[in-house]
Amino acid sequence: MPRRYDPERRQRIIDAAIRVVGRDGIAGLSHRTVAAEADVPLGSTTYHFAGLDELLVAALRQSNEGFGGLLAELLPERGGEGDLAADLARALGEWLAGEPTGVELEYELYLAALRRPALRPVAAEWTERAAALLGRRTDPVTARALLALMDGICLQVLLTGGSYDEDNARAALARLIP
Repeated sequence: MPRRYDPERRQRIIDAAIRVVGRDGIAGLSHRTVAAEADVPLGSTTYHFAGLDELLVAALRQSNEGFGGLLAELLPERGGEGDLAADLARALGEWLAGEPTGVELEYELYLAALRRPALRPVAAEWTERAAALLGRRTDPVTARALLALMDGICLQVLLTGGSYDEDNARAALARLIP
């Protein structure tokens, strides 16, 4: 039987891995579950990704594009004007109001780096990218502090099931901005 040319297969596998982790958590991820979700032969997943860590790296990179894209739009290269704390609080609100599974997934993959060393460089890349984006409107130390606070706010909302309070977030973020 001739090989079927399928240039989108690798991407479909990554998308399927994201759906599996979003639905079942990282514990539910296997080559078999991803192959079934992507509707591809099992051998395709192992052809494109030798191990699950490789697949998780690709999934983490892709999921990082969610909030990273929002930050990039908010923080253009030429700097910006206005109330940075309000802008960031609004961005957090938009992100948290989006697809809940996507936000949870991004944090699950990000925090998986604690136990999976292969994911650490990707998590570090995200932190560096986000800090660089924030650094467009503030100094590097403040950028890192803002990033840590934003992560804390998001995790508290996700873990407690509470609602996001944009005014409270803006006030907290403003305390860090010189």
